[in-house]
Amino acid sequence: MLDDMGVLRDAVRDYRLAATAAGLDWPDYGESPAGQPPEVVYRIFGVERVAEQLTWLQAQPWPDRQVLPDVGWRMPWPEDEDALHYLGLSIGTPFPWRHQLPLFFFDVVLYTFVLAGEHEGEIWRYEISPDAWDSVRAATSLATLFDQWTRGIVAGVVVYDEQSKWLLVRDLGSAPDLDPLAFPIAPVEETLLRARQRECGVDMAIVEDGFTYTEELSDAIDAAKASLRR
Repeated sequence: MLDDMGVLRDAVRDYRLAATAAGLDWPDYGESPAGQPPEVVYRIFGVERVAEQLTWLQAQPWPDRQVLPDVGWRMPWPEDEDALHYLGLSIGTPFPWRHQLPLFFFDVVLYTFVLAGEHEGEIWRYEISPDAWDSVRAATSLATLFDQWTRGIVAGVVVYDEQSKWLLVRDLGSAPDLDPLAFPIAPVEETLLRARQRECGVDMAIVEDGFTYTEELSDAIDAAKASLRR
């Protein structure tokens, strides 16, 4: 879903405050107004509009790295069709594979923002592995995601590491009220993963036949890339 902008601003602010209280060097650079995505974004992802929630987040003057948990960073606006390559992990999603923008990149997990349709505003996650078909919703919205990360810091399962200067995810099992799928860890416990996939509308028949669908999706991505070059 798309957050009320005030709710999203508050969630991001609370996350930064919790992160800095934990030790992260993240000065308050102030807030920038929502901008506009590059025109090419509409062509790459086949949408006619991009939500303010996303353009606002992308406009914020954050440090380039280290503000997200577990070696993650916010990806810049894509400049060409190569951005579609990341979407080759989209197995069985309940929305068109192309209607999502790669947003957060972690060491082993990619998070995307759904751009259109009934699932607009949701955050989806994909394990970066050729044999893992774990398309699943990480959070119902951006604010929900940041709220989970904030609660993880407060609970002591997201901690600041003095040596690496990163926020690192520790034992989520010690905080059972948190949603493990909101955190960039992999692999995810199998029972939880499959239950959440069914809950959020992932086509389990496609997941179970992941090898075949991977080839079909790869062909669709190649075709979309070719059309954008014309």
